[in-house]
Amino acid sequence: MASQSLQLRKAPATRGLAPADHAVQAQAAGDETRQYITFTVGSEEYGVAILAVREIRGWTTENRLPNLPPHVRGIINLRGTIIPILDLRARFGGGLTQATKTHVVVVIQVGETARGLLVDAISDILTIARDQIRPVPAMEVGAEHAEYLTGLFTIEQRMVTLLDVARLFAGEIIDLGDEDVTGATH
Repeated sequence: MASQSLQLRKAPATRGLAPADHAVQAQAAGDETRQYITFTVGSEEYGVAILAVREIRGWTTENRLPNLPPHVRGIINLRGTIIPILDLRARFGGGLTQATKTHVVVVIQVGETARGLLVDAISDILTIARDQIRPVPAMEVGAEHAEYLTGLFTIEQRMVTLLDVARLFAGEIIDLGDEDVTGATH
């Protein structure tokens, strides 16, 4: 299972369509809803826009490179594409994840570059109306991470923090020859 891709389960509102197809169709129709794939990191739940998600994979051991920041685990070869793997727990100051075969890599596409996010588990696919997304409250502590957050959503006693993956990776590019790969801050 570690080297196989995982299949996304469809949310009840998307029966008959693939999740990404439903998201495109809803946005094209002027719908005020957006779909997010949610996942856990420790006791926290995060979500990213479904259109940014390229694939969800079981954990496989990464190849480490020298002099990377602590939150960059290394790289994997995904069908000929070299993808950096970032540990979200470490990125948000929670220490390195002790990855096991139950952990998951969410492969996202940001611009022309694919990146992998090491997370604990996939939670759900949620369809959220824009007016249900609450702003992130102003806080002095942890303000450096607030720029990566697009909002908060509550469902069934859970709070989901929505991430902006483009901002999460802004300014973190390493040149590994001809290909730009996320990983080091300049």
